[in-house]
Amino acid sequence: MKRITLINGDGIGPEISDAVVKIIDASGLKIDWDVQTAGADVILKEGTPLPERVLNSVKENGVALKAPVTTPIGKGFRSVNVQLRKELDLYANLRPCKNLPNVKTKFDNVDVVVVRENTEDLYAGIERQVDNDTAESIKVITRKASERICKFAFDYAVKNNRKEVCVVTKANIMKLSDGLFLDCFRKIAENYPQINKREILVDNLCMQLVQNPSQFDILVLPNLYGDIVSDLCAGLIGGLGVAQGANIGLNYAVFEPVHGSAPDIKGQNKANPTALLLSAIEMLRYIGENTYAEKIEKALFKTLDSGICTADLGGKAATSEFTEAVIREL
Repeated sequence: MKRITLINGDGIGPEISDAVVKIIDASGLKIDWDVQTAGADVILKEGTPLPERVLNSVKENGVALKAPVTTPIGKGFRSVNVQLRKELDLYANLRPCKNLPNVKTKFDNVDVVVVRENTEDLYAGIERQVDNDTAESIKVITRKASERICKFAFDYAVKNNRKEVCVVTKANIMKLSDGLFLDCFRKIAENYPQINKREILVDNLCMQLVQNPSQFDILVLPNLYGDIVSDLCAGLIGGLGVAQGANIGLNYAVFEPVHGSAPDIKGQNKANPTALLLSAIEMLRYIGENTYAEKIEKALFKTLDSGICTADLGGKAATSEFTEAVIREL
């Protein structure tokens, strides 16, 4: 039996975690869940939003499924997500964005994979208060991190029979930092003659994504652009409620939805577990449980195709009702 860390988060995290665990259990796959709490709810008890026990659990098990954790805006504790990525060196953020059955969107032919560098750029959190009127953030781009994320993107393309990798920068303005990222892409691309290569500026990409997203296959981006563009792509397929994600390193992998903890609907049985479920399906593929991954994915797609969905997708189903519908399909 595979032992997997389950970080059940805060806000709606515990609700959607319970839903996904029930669905996986109903599929017949036996998983030994190592349940760990993190985030705002544990600070009073343990003095930190990310206790050492959580990191130790992921290091021991190698794989984690993580529900959303609240990150304060402008003040408060540092993002648990950022800490996890840095502590475990989860350098690749993978966000497949593909249309789902019966989810109404502006486009019906979206199939974009966002590969985001996860450890540096402005998200390294190197900031200082220069004076009362000035704050400063430092953008860090290194050759090591840039080359390995570009290699990850090309390897993913080969493994999944994708045709093109497009690098996204603002190298016309940030000629040294983004210029280094672009140079690393060009160097790595030479080793993959079978994959088409493309270069685009991030502002142009955003315009073209909302006009004709089907022209893009795999996008590889520095951290900040990747965060913004992945949410844009989530909007193309129905919103954050259906957007999956994964953070992958050499030794560890954490699978999580793109959306936040939505504390405004906590405990109301309204949350959509689809994004966490899709992340779990990707996790099952990662650990080699492809049969169960396909089985659960088909049940989810049949449920959505039948018109059963939560309020964020225009439906009336509660979290529990949607969960039971997927289980019936299983």
